[in-house]
Amino acid sequence: MKYFTYDISKYSVRQLVALPVALLVLSFLFLGFNTLMTGMPVDPGIDFAGGVAVTIPQSTDTPAEVEAYFAGYPLKSVGEGVQGGYYVVFEYMPDEDFLTLSERINDRYPDAKVDQIGETFGKTLQTQALWALLFSFIGMAIVVFIVFKTFVPSVAVVISALSDIVITAALMDIVGITLTLGTTAALLMLIGYSVDSDILLTTRILKRKGKFFEKMQGAFRTGFTMTSTTISAVALMFVVSWIGQIDVIRDISAVLLLGLFVDLMNTWMLNAGILTAYVGGDRR
Repeated sequence: MKYFTYDISKYSVRQLVALPVALLVLSFLFLGFNTLMTGMPVDPGIDFAGGVAVTIPQSTDTPAEVEAYFAGYPLKSVGEGVQGGYYVVFEYMPDEDFLTLSERINDRYPDAKVDQIGETFGKTLQTQALWALLFSFIGMAIVVFIVFKTFVPSVAVVISALSDIVITAALMDIVGITLTLGTTAALLMLIGYSVDSDILLTTRILKRKGKFFEKMQGAFRTGFTMTSTTISAVALMFVVSWIGQIDVIRDISAVLLLGLFVDLMNTWMLNAGILTAYVGGDRR
């Protein structure tokens, strides 16, 4: 680790936490505005909003031609499918419109696969996914408080994990990644990644002997190695899924990549800053 140094002794606590806190506040405002406008903090995919997904195999049509052919329907997106085909997504529509759409699909793309998710079923999945995120986060918080039995360090871990999820969710909406069952699973995985790195840092600082900044540097070397290895593996998964046009894996890996970079910031700036303030004058 000769090329990487982690010396926070030259920064004040305010300087360390300023960027993470600012991004967290902006992300809360952004997600809150989206919720007021659309009813969801992140744009829901077909899994949660309901709709129709059409898989078209091996078509010579251009994306513009596909869009023109379905111009009379609530078309949401036209993505590339496998073997030169397309993956076309429509918003939820009444049954009579779905029947006419099915006939139109069959006229031009008889080999296409059509999947429909009802609006009610999508909302049920949406509610279940949000409850899963909430209960996972609460469970994580309870375990953290049981392990450390100290208020401030435990709160620091919980806040860092919350910040990871909130900022990542805002970035998802900004870059156009919808909330689906797959991306929800990625957010759940981020809770685990976040707690892993934050517990490593907190344990090294509170339970090991030595000078504060030396313990901080040692924790950073271990934590940065762990996270950078995970980032490399996830980045490779993203590239492979992007080349292979596997949309579900691509979106999951994209969310994980965003979240892991956010976690680096929150662990080694936000959590580290809170621990620096907590340890106080005897930190050296």
